[in-house]
Amino acid sequence: MTRRYALRDDQWERIQNLLPGCQGTVGRTAKDNRLFVEAVLYRYRAGIPWRDLPERFGDFRVIHTRFSRWSRSGVWERVFQVLAEDADNEYAMIDATIVRAHQHSAGAAYSSAEQENIGRSKGGLATKIHGVVDALGNPTHFF
Repeated sequence: MTRRYALRDDQWERIQNLLPGCQGTVGRTAKDNRLFVEAVLYRYRAGIPWRDLPERFGDFRVIHTRFSRWSRSGVWERVFQVLAEDADNEYAMIDATIVRAHQHSAGAAYSSAEQENIGRSKGGLATKIHGVVDALGNPTHFF
C-alpha cells in the first residue's frame, strides 16, 4: 500500500546516500532518515504547520529541529542539486514572484556576509524569488 505523500522505493534509492547519518559514515547513525524525509514532504505537500504532523512521524519539535539543522548544513540543497542533474534541458522557463517579508525580518543586526535580500517597496518589506524549470516543469534552480 502506497501512502499519498510517501516516497517510492526508487525515489528513496536516489537520495538515501546523500543524507547524513547513514550506516557506516562518521557520526551518529540516524534513527530513520526515510521516515523523517517523508514527514518533511508531508508537511510541505499538505501545507500544514509543523505541530499538525501526524503522530506516526514522531514529535514535531524533533522533526523541525532536524529539518533546520539539515537546512543550515546544506543537506537539502545537495539533494536538490543531484535531483536537478537529470533535468530535461530541451528548453527552460523562468518565472518570478515577490514575497512579502515580516516586519521583524529586517531589524536584526548582521554582517555584510549574512545580509538577506530584503528591500523596501510600496507594499513594505519584500524580496523576489526567481525559479527556473526544465521542459517537464521540474525545478532546476532558485535565485
